[in-house]
Amino acid sequence: MQLIYNENQQMIADMIRDFGAKSIKPDMMKWDESQEFPIQVFKQLGELGLMGVLVPQEYGGSGFGYLEYVTAIAELSKIDGSIGLSMAAHNSLCTGHILQFGSEEQKKKWLPKLATAEWIGAWGLTEPNTGSDAGNMRTVAVRDGDHWVLNGAKNFITHGKSSNIAVVIARTGEVGDSHGMTAFVIEKPTQGFSAGRKEDKLGMRASETTELIFEDCRVPHENILGEVGEGFIQSMKVLDGGRISIAALSLGIAQGAYEAALGYAKERQQFNKPIAQFQGIAFKIADMATEIEAASLLTYRAAAMKNRGENVNKESAMAKLYASEVSVRVANEAVQIFGGYGYTKDYPAEKYYRDAKLCTIGEGTSEIQKLVISRAVLK
Repeated sequence: MQLIYNENQQMIADMIRDFGAKSIKPDMMKWDESQEFPIQVFKQLGELGLMGVLVPQEYGGSGFGYLEYVTAIAELSKIDGSIGLSMAAHNSLCTGHILQFGSEEQKKKWLPKLATAEWIGAWGLTEPNTGSDAGNMRTVAVRDGDHWVLNGAKNFITHGKSSNIAVVIARTGEVGDSHGMTAFVIEKPTQGFSAGRKEDKLGMRASETTELIFEDCRVPHENILGEVGEGFIQSMKVLDGGRISIAALSLGIAQGAYEAALGYAKERQQFNKPIAQFQGIAFKIADMATEIEAASLLTYRAAAMKNRGENVNKESAMAKLYASEVSVRVANEAVQIFGGYGYTKDYPAEKYYRDAKLCTIGEGTSEIQKLVISRAVLK
């Protein structure tokens, strides 16, 4: 249910399947129930080179491209969407922002620690009252000599509590000015910088989501990525790549749900034959397989374009929109195929069902993707 893997992709897929069987599957439902962020898993992923997939080897990363990156996210997400989500957020947002816009000195300082998972990274754009409307953010940074003083709060931040470092976008100009926001790198511990409430979520429960609080938080001027006022523009470019990540996450969840439902449909007997032999079930499986194949093509196309350095604004939005909605539909049908058992935690369908919904919301809702796509095609 995917394009043919190249040698690197096959190596990554095999490695993740082996690692997942030993280090994720045995405990993933325990983590889900308790909302435990299994930081030890991400340290191990760092040892495997999966926490710096796109980071060049000179900075301690694996030096792979987007095809390998998408493969890694999808394969992890087939096992557990929470692990796929956290791995993607670390790679594409915090690490990716520094990789794309940091100075050489900044890259040498922070990327080796992030690429090896010595440090876990977070990224802060969303605020309680500004989700899709990020331009109206209220977190403010005011210059004070060689430092900037930040006050405000961010929410829905992946790894907000457990991270060692965060890239945070704060307003340094007028409200609504796309050139009035700046990206700051903040290390922990920094006085005035703390994690707030942890969210109690429907799905992706082993991926930590918290608030970030800034109370007279002093950040050195040298910790700005790029120039003052470029933070919002940078963020939109970071999100173009991040949407490919969420498409891959969606694809993995959909594949996992599909494979679980397919296996069950072949084994479950009703009226003296497997339920897969009934047209009502067989047609569901046909629709699931077709939509996953289409989502895969869109996702890997966007990844290939990103590898070539092309503008993927429209293509990443299309991949994210379609793959995330497919993930929800496939997970829903998987529960239906499992029947009553699909509604219990003894079977995998319910977790895929809960995890899938986040994909249509995180890093830009489906409605925002349609806005991005329509603007591109109507130019």
